[in-house]
Amino acid sequence: MTCRSTIAALAATMLLASGVNAADITLKFGHVGEPGSLFAASAEEFAKRANEKLGDRAEVQVFGSSQLGKDSELLQKLKLGQVTFALPSSVMSSVSDEFGVFEMPYLIKDRTHMKKVEGALLESVLQPAAEAKGYHILALWENGFRHITNNARPINVPADLEGVKLRTPKGEWRVKMFQAYGANPTPMAFSEVFTALQTGVIDGQENPFAQIAPAKFGEVQKYLSITGHVYTPAYVLVSKSEFEALPEDVRTILTETAQETQAFVYETAAQFETDLLKELEQQMEVNEADKAAFIEASQPIYEEFGASVDGGKELIDTVLNLQ
Repeated sequence: MTCRSTIAALAATMLLASGVNAADITLKFGHVGEPGSLFAASAEEFAKRANEKLGDRAEVQVFGSSQLGKDSELLQKLKLGQVTFALPSSVMSSVSDEFGVFEMPYLIKDRTHMKKVEGALLESVLQPAAEAKGYHILALWENGFRHITNNARPINVPADLEGVKLRTPKGEWRVKMFQAYGANPTPMAFSEVFTALQTGVIDGQENPFAQIAPAKFGEVQKYLSITGHVYTPAYVLVSKSEFEALPEDVRTILTETAQETQAFVYETAAQFETDLLKELEQQMEVNEADKAAFIEASQPIYEEFGASVDGGKELIDTVLNLQ
Protein backbone atom coordinates (compact mmCIF):
# COMPACT_ATOMS: atom_id res chain seq x y z
CA MET A 1 0.00 0.00 0.00
CA THR A 2 1.37 3.43 -0.93
CA CYS A 3 1.78 6.21 1.60
CA ARG A 4 -1.08 8.16 0.02
CA SER A 5 -3.50 5.20 0.11
CA THR A 6 -2.48 4.43 3.69
CA ILE A 7 -3.32 7.98 4.76
CA ALA A 8 -6.64 7.81 2.89
CA ALA A 9 -7.52 4.53 4.59
CA LEU A 10 -6.65 5.93 8.02
CA ALA A 11 -8.72 9.05 7.36
CA ALA A 12 -11.71 6.96 6.32
CA THR A 13 -11.36 4.84 9.46
CA MET A 14 -11.25 7.94 11.66
CA LEU A 15 -14.37 9.34 9.97
CA LEU A 16 -16.22 6.09 10.50
CA ALA A 17 -15.21 6.03 14.14
CA SER A 18 -16.29 9.62 14.66
CA GLY A 19 -19.75 8.94 13.26
CA VAL A 20 -19.61 11.83 10.79
CA ASN A 21 -18.80 9.82 7.68
CA ALA A 22 -22.25 9.87 6.14
CA ALA A 23 -25.90 9.56 6.93
CA ASP A 24 -27.11 6.31 8.49
CA ILE A 25 -29.66 5.80 5.70
CA THR A 26 -29.33 6.70 2.01
CA LEU A 27 -32.62 7.60 0.33
CA LYS A 28 -32.49 7.67 -3.48
CA PHE A 29 -34.87 9.97 -5.38
CA GLY A 30 -35.16 9.07 -9.06
CA HIS A 31 -36.93 11.11 -11.73
CA VAL A 32 -36.90 11.56 -15.51
CA GLY A 33 -36.46 15.35 -15.65
CA GLU A 34 -33.41 16.91 -17.29
CA PRO A 35 -31.18 19.43 -15.51
CA GLY A 36 -33.03 22.75 -15.32
CA SER A 37 -36.47 21.11 -15.44
CA LEU A 38 -39.22 21.62 -12.88
CA PHE A 39 -38.74 18.01 -11.74
CA ALA A 40 -35.05 18.65 -11.11
CA ALA A 41 -35.69 21.92 -9.26
CA SER A 42 -38.45 20.33 -7.17
CA ALA A 43 -36.53 17.20 -6.17
CA GLU A 44 -33.36 19.13 -5.37
CA GLU A 45 -35.24 21.64 -3.22
CA PHE A 46 -36.92 18.80 -1.36
CA ALA A 47 -33.58 17.07 -0.80
CA LYS A 48 -31.97 20.27 0.49
CA ARG A 49 -34.77 20.91 2.96
CA ALA A 50 -35.06 17.30 4.08
CA ASN A 51 -31.32 16.85 4.57
CA GLU A 52 -31.12 19.97 6.74
CA LYS A 53 -33.71 18.42 9.06
CA LEU A 54 -32.45 14.86 8.92
CA GLY A 55 -28.88 15.61 9.94
CA ASP A 56 -26.95 12.34 10.10
CA ARG A 57 -30.12 10.23 10.41
CA ALA A 58 -30.58 9.93 6.66
CA GLU A 59 -29.62 11.57 3.39
CA VAL A 60 -31.76 12.15 0.29
CA GLN A 61 -29.78 11.82 -2.94
CA VAL A 62 -31.35 12.95 -6.22
CA PHE A 63 -30.82 11.20 -9.56
CA GLY A 64 -32.48 12.89 -12.55
CA SER A 65 -32.37 12.35 -16.32
CA SER A 66 -33.70 8.78 -15.96
CA GLN A 67 -30.38 7.72 -14.40
CA LEU A 68 -32.18 5.21 -12.19
CA GLY A 69 -34.68 4.21 -14.86
CA LYS A 70 -37.66 5.35 -16.86
CA ASP A 71 -40.96 6.00 -15.06
CA SER A 72 -42.18 2.42 -15.39
CA GLU A 73 -38.85 1.09 -14.16
CA LEU A 74 -38.83 3.47 -11.20
CA LEU A 75 -42.25 2.19 -10.16
CA GLN A 76 -40.81 -1.32 -10.03
CA LYS A 77 -37.66 -0.23 -8.21
CA LEU A 78 -39.72 1.44 -5.50
CA LYS A 79 -41.23 -1.90 -4.58
CA LEU A 80 -37.85 -3.63 -4.73
CA GLY A 81 -36.40 -1.08 -2.32
CA GLN A 82 -33.81 0.02 -4.89
CA VAL A 83 -35.23 3.56 -5.00
CA THR A 84 -36.95 5.42 -2.16
CA PHE A 85 -38.78 8.16 -4.09
CA ALA A 86 -40.01 8.54 -7.64
CA LEU A 87 -41.84 11.42 -9.30
CA PRO A 88 -44.30 9.88 -11.78
CA SER A 89 -46.93 11.91 -13.54
CA SER A 90 -49.08 10.65 -16.43
CA VAL A 91 -47.89 7.07 -15.95
CA MET A 92 -49.98 6.86 -12.77
CA SER A 93 -53.06 6.39 -14.92
CA SER A 94 -51.63 2.97 -15.77
CA VAL A 95 -51.21 2.14 -12.07
CA SER A 96 -54.85 2.71 -11.18
CA ASP A 97 -57.87 3.97 -13.15
CA GLU A 98 -58.64 6.74 -10.68
CA PHE A 99 -55.53 8.69 -11.72
CA GLY A 100 -56.94 8.85 -15.23
CA VAL A 101 -59.12 11.75 -14.14
CA PHE A 102 -56.07 14.00 -14.59
CA GLU A 103 -55.83 12.80 -18.19
CA MET A 104 -59.15 14.47 -19.00
CA PRO A 105 -58.47 17.45 -21.28
CA TYR A 106 -59.07 20.96 -19.95
CA LEU A 107 -60.34 19.62 -16.63
CA ILE A 108 -57.93 21.47 -14.29
CA LYS A 109 -58.15 25.24 -14.77
CA ASP A 110 -55.28 26.53 -12.64
CA ARG A 111 -53.26 25.79 -9.49
CA THR A 112 -55.92 27.22 -7.19
CA HIS A 113 -58.36 24.76 -8.70
CA MET A 114 -55.79 21.97 -8.33
CA LYS A 115 -55.41 22.71 -4.61
CA LYS A 116 -59.16 22.30 -4.15
CA VAL A 117 -59.05 19.03 -6.08
CA GLU A 118 -56.17 17.82 -3.93
CA GLY A 119 -58.19 18.56 -0.79
CA ALA A 120 -61.19 16.70 -2.14
CA LEU A 121 -59.51 13.66 -3.71
CA LEU A 122 -56.05 12.97 -2.28
CA GLU A 123 -56.98 11.14 0.93
CA SER A 124 -60.40 9.92 -0.16
CA VAL A 125 -59.59 8.58 -3.64
CA LEU A 126 -55.98 8.87 -4.81
CA GLN A 127 -54.19 7.65 -1.69
CA PRO A 128 -56.35 4.51 -1.31
CA ALA A 129 -55.89 3.77 -5.02
CA ALA A 130 -52.11 4.09 -4.70
CA GLU A 131 -51.93 2.03 -1.51
CA ALA A 132 -54.01 -0.74 -3.05
CA LYS A 133 -51.13 -1.16 -5.52
CA GLY A 134 -48.41 -1.00 -2.85
CA TYR A 135 -47.53 2.69 -3.10
CA HIS A 136 -47.98 5.75 -0.89
CA ILE A 137 -48.19 9.40 -1.99
CA LEU A 138 -46.24 11.82 0.19
CA ALA A 139 -47.35 14.94 -1.68
CA LEU A 140 -48.68 16.29 -4.95
CA TRP A 141 -46.25 18.44 -6.92
CA GLU A 142 -46.50 19.43 -10.56
CA ASN A 143 -45.61 18.45 -14.08
CA GLY A 144 -47.73 21.23 -15.54
CA PHE A 145 -49.93 22.39 -18.39
CA ARG A 146 -49.03 20.56 -21.57
CA HIS A 147 -48.52 21.96 -25.07
CA ILE A 148 -47.74 20.48 -28.49
CA THR A 149 -44.54 20.76 -30.50
CA ASN A 150 -44.10 19.23 -33.95
CA ASN A 151 -42.38 19.51 -37.32
CA ALA A 152 -45.43 19.25 -39.58
CA ARG A 153 -47.44 22.45 -39.09
CA PRO A 154 -48.81 24.86 -36.48
CA ILE A 155 -51.65 23.23 -34.53
CA ASN A 156 -54.60 25.58 -34.27
CA VAL A 157 -57.52 23.13 -34.20
CA PRO A 158 -57.71 19.35 -33.72
CA ALA A 159 -57.92 18.77 -37.49
CA ASP A 160 -54.35 20.10 -37.79
CA LEU A 161 -53.17 16.98 -35.93
CA GLU A 162 -54.46 14.66 -38.64
CA GLY A 163 -51.78 12.04 -39.28
CA VAL A 164 -49.16 13.65 -37.02
CA LYS A 165 -46.99 11.02 -35.28
CA LEU A 166 -47.07 12.37 -31.74
CA ARG A 167 -45.23 10.95 -28.75
CA THR A 168 -47.35 10.54 -25.64
CA PRO A 169 -46.63 9.11 -22.18
CA LYS A 170 -47.60 5.51 -21.55
CA GLY A 171 -51.22 6.00 -20.49
CA GLU A 172 -54.30 4.88 -22.37
CA TRP A 173 -56.30 8.10 -21.93
CA ARG A 174 -53.68 10.36 -23.50
CA VAL A 175 -53.56 7.97 -26.44
CA LYS A 176 -57.36 7.96 -26.73
CA MET A 177 -57.47 11.76 -26.54
CA PHE A 178 -55.03 12.28 -29.41
CA GLN A 179 -56.69 9.58 -31.46
CA ALA A 180 -59.94 11.53 -31.05
CA TYR A 181 -58.12 14.65 -32.27
CA GLY A 182 -56.90 12.77 -35.38
CA ALA A 183 -53.24 12.35 -34.46
CA ASN A 184 -51.23 9.14 -34.55
CA PRO A 185 -50.17 8.88 -30.86
CA THR A 186 -47.06 6.86 -30.05
CA PRO A 187 -46.39 6.04 -26.38
CA MET A 188 -42.68 6.38 -25.60
CA ALA A 189 -40.41 6.88 -22.61
CA PHE A 190 -39.39 10.52 -22.11
CA SER A 191 -35.68 9.68 -22.31
CA GLU A 192 -36.15 8.43 -25.88
CA VAL A 193 -38.05 11.43 -27.25
CA PHE A 194 -35.21 13.76 -28.35
CA THR A 195 -33.59 11.12 -30.55
CA ALA A 196 -36.95 10.06 -31.97
CA LEU A 197 -37.70 13.67 -32.91
CA GLN A 198 -34.22 14.21 -34.30
CA THR A 199 -34.39 11.12 -36.52
CA GLY A 200 -37.99 11.66 -37.63
CA VAL A 201 -39.35 8.53 -35.97
CA ILE A 202 -42.02 10.85 -34.57
CA ASP A 203 -43.18 14.28 -35.75
CA GLY A 204 -43.89 15.83 -32.39
CA GLN A 205 -44.59 15.51 -28.69
CA GLU A 206 -46.58 17.22 -25.92
CA ASN A 207 -45.24 18.39 -22.57
CA PRO A 208 -45.12 21.41 -20.26
CA PHE A 209 -42.63 24.18 -21.04
CA ALA A 210 -40.66 23.01 -17.99
CA GLN A 211 -39.94 19.73 -19.78
CA ILE A 212 -39.74 21.01 -23.37
CA ALA A 213 -37.03 23.61 -22.75
CA PRO A 214 -34.59 21.62 -20.57
CA ALA A 215 -34.88 18.62 -22.91
CA LYS A 216 -33.83 20.94 -25.80
CA PHE A 217 -36.76 19.89 -27.98
CA GLY A 218 -36.61 23.35 -29.55
CA GLU A 219 -33.44 22.22 -31.33
CA VAL A 220 -35.36 19.54 -33.25
CA GLN A 221 -38.89 21.03 -33.50
CA LYS A 222 -40.25 23.81 -35.73
CA TYR A 223 -43.61 24.62 -34.12
CA LEU A 224 -44.88 25.15 -30.59
CA SER A 225 -48.65 25.32 -30.25
CA ILE A 226 -49.98 26.55 -26.92
CA THR A 227 -52.86 24.17 -26.30
CA GLY A 228 -52.75 23.67 -22.51
CA HIS A 229 -54.73 20.51 -23.20
CA VAL A 230 -53.95 18.68 -19.95
CA TYR A 231 -52.64 19.65 -16.52
CA THR A 232 -50.70 16.79 -14.94
CA PRO A 233 -49.72 16.71 -11.28
CA ALA A 234 -46.58 14.89 -10.24
CA TYR A 235 -46.73 12.46 -7.32
CA VAL A 236 -43.99 12.17 -4.70
CA LEU A 237 -44.31 8.40 -4.56
CA VAL A 238 -42.81 5.79 -2.25
CA SER A 239 -43.34 2.09 -1.65
CA LYS A 240 -45.82 1.73 1.21
CA SER A 241 -44.00 -1.18 2.83
CA GLU A 242 -40.48 0.18 2.29
CA PHE A 243 -41.46 3.59 3.62
CA GLU A 244 -43.12 2.11 6.71
CA ALA A 245 -39.85 0.30 7.46
CA LEU A 246 -38.05 3.62 7.94
CA PRO A 247 -37.78 5.09 11.46
CA GLU A 248 -40.86 7.08 12.44
CA ASP A 249 -39.00 10.37 12.86
CA VAL A 250 -37.48 10.01 9.39
CA ARG A 251 -40.89 9.29 7.88
CA THR A 252 -42.38 12.34 9.59
CA ILE A 253 -39.65 14.65 8.31
CA LEU A 254 -39.91 13.32 4.76
CA THR A 255 -43.69 13.60 4.66
CA GLU A 256 -43.82 17.10 6.09
CA THR A 257 -41.00 18.29 3.85
CA ALA A 258 -42.58 16.83 0.69
CA GLN A 259 -45.83 18.62 1.48
CA GLU A 260 -44.25 21.96 2.35
CA THR A 261 -42.14 21.86 -0.82
CA GLN A 262 -45.32 22.07 -2.89
CA ALA A 263 -45.47 25.86 -2.44
CA PHE A 264 -41.94 26.14 -3.87
CA VAL A 265 -42.93 23.86 -6.77
CA TYR A 266 -45.99 25.93 -7.68
CA GLU A 267 -44.10 29.23 -7.45
CA THR A 268 -41.24 27.89 -9.56
CA ALA A 269 -43.65 26.40 -12.10
CA ALA A 270 -45.45 29.72 -12.54
CA GLN A 271 -42.15 31.50 -13.09
CA PHE A 272 -41.02 28.84 -15.56
CA GLU A 273 -44.17 29.35 -17.63
CA THR A 274 -43.20 32.97 -18.23
CA ASP A 275 -39.43 32.62 -18.54
CA LEU A 276 -39.32 29.44 -20.59
CA LEU A 277 -41.94 30.60 -23.09
CA LYS A 278 -39.71 33.59 -23.91
CA GLU A 279 -36.82 31.18 -24.41
CA LEU A 280 -38.84 28.82 -26.60
CA GLU A 281 -40.13 31.69 -28.73
CA GLN A 282 -36.53 32.19 -29.86
CA GLN A 283 -36.34 28.59 -31.06
CA MET A 284 -39.72 27.74 -32.56
CA GLU A 285 -42.68 29.37 -34.28
CA VAL A 286 -45.30 29.80 -31.54
CA ASN A 287 -49.08 30.03 -31.91
CA GLU A 288 -52.07 30.10 -29.57
CA ALA A 289 -54.39 27.20 -30.38
CA ASP A 290 -58.18 27.46 -30.53
CA LYS A 291 -58.92 25.92 -27.14
CA ALA A 292 -62.68 26.04 -27.67
CA ALA A 293 -62.29 23.75 -30.68
CA PHE A 294 -60.19 21.33 -28.62
CA ILE A 295 -62.65 21.37 -25.74
CA GLU A 296 -65.49 20.54 -28.11
CA ALA A 297 -63.50 17.65 -29.58
CA SER A 298 -62.76 16.35 -26.07
CA GLN A 299 -66.31 15.51 -25.04
CA PRO A 300 -66.15 11.86 -26.22
CA ILE A 301 -63.17 11.28 -23.88
CA TYR A 302 -65.15 12.54 -20.90
CA GLU A 303 -68.04 10.31 -21.85
CA GLU A 304 -65.88 7.21 -22.30
CA PHE A 305 -64.05 7.76 -19.00
CA GLY A 306 -67.34 8.25 -17.18
CA ALA A 307 -68.81 5.11 -18.70
CA SER A 308 -65.81 2.77 -18.51
CA VAL A 309 -64.13 3.67 -15.21
CA ASP A 310 -65.91 2.73 -11.99
CA GLY A 311 -66.91 6.04 -10.40
CA GLY A 312 -65.40 7.94 -13.33
CA LYS A 313 -68.33 10.27 -13.92
CA GLU A 314 -68.47 11.13 -10.23
CA LEU A 315 -64.74 11.93 -10.25
CA ILE A 316 -65.14 14.28 -13.21
CA ASP A 317 -68.19 15.94 -11.66
CA THR A 318 -66.37 16.43 -8.36
CA VAL A 319 -63.47 18.17 -10.10
CA LEU A 320 -65.75 20.33 -12.25
CA ASN A 321 -67.78 21.41 -9.23
CA LEU A 322 -64.63 22.68 -7.49
CA GLN A 323 -63.84 25.28 -10.15
